[in-house]
Amino acid sequence: MAKILFVMTGADRWTLADGSAHPTGFWAEEAVVPYEAFKAAGHEVTVATPGGVVPPVDEGSLASDANGGPEQAARIRAVVETALEFRSPIALTDVRLGDYDAVYVPGGHGPMEDLAVNTDSGALLTRAVGSGMPVGVVCHGPAALLAAVKEDGTNAYAGYRVTAFTNTEEQLAGNAERAKWLLQDRLTEAGVKVEVGEPWAPHVEVDRNLVTGQNPASSAPLAAELLKKLA
Repeated sequence: MAKILFVMTGADRWTLADGSAHPTGFWAEEAVVPYEAFKAAGHEVTVATPGGVVPPVDEGSLASDANGGPEQAARIRAVVETALEFRSPIALTDVRLGDYDAVYVPGGHGPMEDLAVNTDSGALLTRAVGSGMPVGVVCHGPAALLAAVKEDGTNAYAGYRVTAFTNTEEQLAGNAERAKWLLQDRLTEAGVKVEVGEPWAPHVEVDRNLVTGQNPASSAPLAAELLKKLA
């Protein structure tokens, strides 16, 4: 049995370029699908957030059209609302990384607000990748990699090949013009090599101990790749 640390957002709002707040949180599918895969494989999951707050779910991610229909949406919602791990997180400052075998960061726009600049999360992700621990990140979750800065000021993931929610997908979702910054651009500026797949289609990149997924549809294949590294 492996122990997997979910680093999750505590932000329920995403601040836009005009200063307005867009309701957000974590994207349900990106947390629930890997959670179910890891639990089914017999692994243990612990959730950590800034301040130990309960991670807020993006209500839009619970809608039927975001989950392929009402039946799947109901299943996703049930896990979000009942899984003990999502309801009782620990604080990032209380994490002892040596207690875990892998780190996973789901997306949603929440990480763009807090994890992108959170030094505790950044330090954990820096240590994790440097130690060779498997790290999985999906969709907007790679925003957390922006805070993974080494003592010399360089990004710990510079030179790694990743994928993440793309500029094109942000435009298609109607958010690009309203955003303060775009994830693909910021990762590229940090020296991370962003690989772009077709919008909304599953796309996973594996580079050394890092596994990344482009969008919600990439959650299941990402979980499968992370499980291979834990086998």
